[in-house]
Amino acid sequence: MPKSMLPDLFRWPMGGMDMFRSLHREIDQLFDDFSRGLPTFGESGIMPINLDVAETENAFEVTAEVPGAKPEDIDISLSDNLLTVKGEKKSEKDEKRKNYHMMERSYGAFQRSVRLPAEVDESKVDARFENGLLKITLPKAPEARSKVKKIEAKSSA
Repeated sequence: MPKSMLPDLFRWPMGGMDMFRSLHREIDQLFDDFSRGLPTFGESGIMPINLDVAETENAFEVTAEVPGAKPEDIDISLSDNLLTVKGEKKSEKDEKRKNYHMMERSYGAFQRSVRLPAEVDESKVDARFENGLLKITLPKAPEARSKVKKIEAKSSA
C-alpha cells in the first residue's frame, strides 16, 4: 500500500498519541473519583472483608479487618479446613435528619471464607478481637506438622 493511502492516524508524530494517553488517564481518574467511597459487594450483596493469612511452623494466623463491628456480631466457623468469618456491621441510628455531603462508611452483612492448606487442631483454635482487628490462631494438627519435609536443592553442574 502506498504511504499516501495510510490513514492520518498512522502518520501522526508520537506526540499525537500522547493526546489519547492523556484522555485515557482522565477517564480512568473520573471513574476512580466516582467510585471512591462506594462499597464493593459480591454478587450476593454481602461485603467482602480483607484477610491476611500467615503460616508459622506450628500454626496458621488469620487477621481480618472488621472495623465498626462488635465481637458479638461476628461468627467464626471451621469445617473441613474451611475457615469462615461472617457477621454484620450495624448502622448507627441517629434520630436527627442529617444532610450528608459525603458518606464512605458502609454497613451490612460481611463474609469471607478461606481454605487452610493443612489440618488444624480445632480444640486449640483461639480468636481475639481488638480495635477492629480479628486475630485467629489455628494451631496445626500434629500430623500436619510432621508432614513437612525439607528438600535440599542440589546443583545440576
